[in-house]
Amino acid sequence: MEPMYWLILFIILLIIELLTMGLTTIWFAGGAMAAMAANLLGANIWVQMIVFLAISFVLLMFTRPFAAKYINGGKVKTNLDELIGKEAVVIEPIDNLNGTGRVLLKGLEWTARTEKADMIIEKESIVDILKIEGVKLIVKEKGE
Repeated sequence: MEPMYWLILFIILLIIELLTMGLTTIWFAGGAMAAMAANLLGANIWVQMIVFLAISFVLLMFTRPFAAKYINGGKVKTNLDELIGKEAVVIEPIDNLNGTGRVLLKGLEWTARTEKADMIIEKESIVDILKIEGVKLIVKEKGE
């Protein structure tokens, strides 16, 4: 196998990585470069394939956690993410079956639903925000 094939694979994998920026193909690009080096040193195709797979695996296993933490670790939470785990006050009874329920959170009214379809939470109750689905807060009664 010509070293040019490994170089082409390397370039394709780099282009995919640049387009996605997802730390998905960069490890295999490193494996392609190692396989190309093995080719230039005279290794047969089976050795090249083993080198490609081994180096790709080693890079993936040992550098991905570091890279994910320090390169992609700067993910900024949105304003909605900070609402999860907060407390809100029920201002309209929450009843999933009737499609009612509103809470007051940080001075704003939100539509609210419970995780369990048959649960009703009365007005003036304190609830914890579990998650956000669309524009609705999914809540549970405090202490539940």
